Amino acid sequence: MSVARQSIRRSLRSSCARCKRFSSTASTTSPDSTASTASSASPSSRTSPRPQTIFSGIQPTGTPHLGNYLGALQSWVQSQLTQSSSTSLYYCIVDLHAITMPQHPAALMQSRREMMASLLAMGLGPERCVIYEQSRVPEHTELAWILNTIAPVGYLNRMTQWKSKLNLDPNEINVTEVADTAGLNLGLFSYPVLQAADILLHKATHVPVGEDQLQHLELARHLARTFNKRFSKKSRVFPEPQPMLTPTKRVMSLRDPTKKMSKSDPNPASRILVTDEPAEIQNKIARAVTDSTLGITYDPTNRPGLATLITIHAGLTARSDSPESVAKEYEHMGHREYKAVIADCVAEYFKGFRGEYERLMKEPKVLEEISRKGAEKARITAQETMQKVKTAVGLA
Repeated sequence: MSVARQSIRRSLRSSCARCKRFSSTASTTSPDSTASTASSASPSSRTSPRPQTIFSGIQPTGTPHLGNYLGALQSWVQSQLTQSSSTSLYYCIVDLHAITMPQHPAALMQSRREMMASLLAMGLGPERCVIYEQSRVPEHTELAWILNTIAPVGYLNRMTQWKSKLNLDPNEINVTEVADTAGLNLGLFSYPVLQAADILLHKATHVPVGEDQLQHLELARHLARTFNKRFSKKSRVFPEPQPMLTPTKRVMSLRDPTKKMSKSDPNPASRILVTDEPAEIQNKIARAVTDSTLGITYDPTNRPGLATLITIHAGLTARSDSPESVAKEYEHMGHREYKAVIADCVAEYFKGFRGEYERLMKEPKVLEEISRKGAEKARITAQETMQKVKTAVGLA
């Protein structure tokens, strides 16, 4: 057996073990029950006659930060244990979305590799879910083009994604008012259509999202309805995907709690990467913006900085649905003392991840093989879907 193949098998065994560890310390609310609060159907519904499929994607921004983990990746890891074995899981590194903004080729390639290593180190197992890079599955863009032909420009104009990327006012700016020099390109404007294609390509029935992402999922639902009505009335091609609201609220910047935690922030102290060493974590949390009020209370409106820290603490201690109870437990602590508690919690939570991530980054052939095999699996369903799409449209 080759060294690379032995490494892959070792990675699979490690992923399984880490999946169980992360799930045992994460929220006990399964994605099934979360989905039921957002829609009338859930992935585990016994009355549903068709198999369920969960799809989600993440941009290759390198190693994830805490906002990425608590907002999405934590539920990805959990889903491997909480979902029925009949539920298909697709998790995609959406590298085609990344190039809607300027990217350095070498940096993008490195970021893709780092994201794949991060997903595996967190516990995603290729034997349970399909993990792949979007650019390796050409059916994504093929379906996106067909969906572009039925996507209303007015609908896309109302989307906030392209406006936020260009730091424009989402309530006032219209696409016809944006000058060529503003940086808007067609790829960025039609970004939501490709996102809809990502979801519909595998006929996803459920998509883990935060409340701020519901607008994008609604476009996917709209395009599914439009396509079915226009091209496949007798036997619909696409299901209308339902949202699975993630339990953790948005994680905000440590330096400016009015903004989301993001790698685009030029200040590295604004975010905690899951690969940060304990000393880095302690330093960033110690410098996190709070306030001068004594005691620990959860009040996102009046104490947003402290609320961000409590959200992080709750998310890593299986209490995402009750940050108020976390605050109550530490209500008599001072800010400095409470920050030390959170720093220890974060460092301990990701201790095993850091070691596995470093090991995987030293084995690029293993990462390449896992990426290649994931894409091969993804193309099976992708090609089946595109055959039905082309037949419905008249292209096959």
